[in-house]
Amino acid sequence: MTVAVIGAGPAGLMAAEVLSQAGQQVEVFDAMPSAGRKFLLAGKGGLNLTHSEPFDDFASRYGDRRRRIEPLLMEFGPQALRAWAQDLGIATFVGTSGRVFPADMKAAPLLRAWLHRLRAAGVRLHMRHRFVGWTAQGDLRLLAPGGEKSVPADALVLALGGASWPRLGCDGAWVPLLEQRGVGVAPLAPANCGFDVRNGWSAYFASRYAGQPFKSVAIRLPGFARRGEFVATATGVEGSLIYAASALLREEIRARGSASFELDLLPARNAAQVLAEVSHPRGSRSLASHLKSRLGIDGIKLALLHELLPRTDLHDAAHLAAAIKALPVTLVAARPIEEAISTAGGVRFESLDENLMLRQAPGVFCAGEMLDWEAPTGGYLLTACFATGRAAAQGVLNFLGAAQNLAR
Repeated sequence: MTVAVIGAGPAGLMAAEVLSQAGQQVEVFDAMPSAGRKFLLAGKGGLNLTHSEPFDDFASRYGDRRRRIEPLLMEFGPQALRAWAQDLGIATFVGTSGRVFPADMKAAPLLRAWLHRLRAAGVRLHMRHRFVGWTAQGDLRLLAPGGEKSVPADALVLALGGASWPRLGCDGAWVPLLEQRGVGVAPLAPANCGFDVRNGWSAYFASRYAGQPFKSVAIRLPGFARRGEFVATATGVEGSLIYAASALLREEIRARGSASFELDLLPARNAAQVLAEVSHPRGSRSLASHLKSRLGIDGIKLALLHELLPRTDLHDAAHLAAAIKALPVTLVAARPIEEAISTAGGVRFESLDENLMLRQAPGVFCAGEMLDWEAPTGGYLLTACFATGRAAAQGVLNFLGAAQNLAR
């Protein structure tokens, strides 16, 4: 039997691997000129494959989709992913943050080894083939370099990604194709994204500090409190600490029009210590010199205090100390989905059976980021893409086995 896989990212390639190992003929189609474009981009600064934290903590990162994702992670989770990479000849290590990386930090060697193994197993990859729906007979419609063609398949795995980084192939063009077939799709939204601040930064702050990091800080908002770092942008903020809270911030903006977090510029010091240092007599020294010498606050941290605080608060010890420990930062919009690292929304789990098969389209399975889940950066995105790809492939095998039994 022939199984088609649309999408040559981690979820699609993992589905292809499982299916080929089970003896199926697998044809992989992708709109891009080469496989794994977004996967390679994810590894540009060091490929974060997964995370080493305890499984319960790991599963909690999937928020209200944990109930649907956790069983798939139990079948193929962080340890299984590391073992799989090792089997490809790619050793991994745990970084100081608990994140797991290939020993050489690169995505390309892993992808090359993986594609070599897939081709050796008989998987055929067809690049520059864009999925545009189905024919009246149920065959796949694909736009290829030579024009449109139809391709029959006994089963289909869709691993088309979300809508972030469309230049790499994830453009969300599949949404109307599935909605036309009655599939429930939650609106795609940016995840792990930056945000614009209310009223924008001043021209001075944007020109001097865009691209600079806030290091050793903490942010707090209802349901979230964490230390880390993030970056100022020309219009607002982005970076790992912001990404970790992005789902909460996005939904608050959607519901109320804005969202705020409290920024602790000195999480290593308590409020009383900060107040004591701010209140210390400074004589003829400037406020900038005083804060730098007593608390180590300078650069972008000092600039942000000037940016957001009224002048009277800057020169009131109690108000200034309170702001250093809990400076309100108000956000009014997520950055466009094209800039986001990943996407929220997608095919609703209510439209899928326990094997990730579309209830409205028997024999069609979905995997990866096109499903309605999200997670922060830190290896959680990739791990779930691999896990859902394996689960969809196993669903295909169950479907084909049931079909063969009926044929007998």
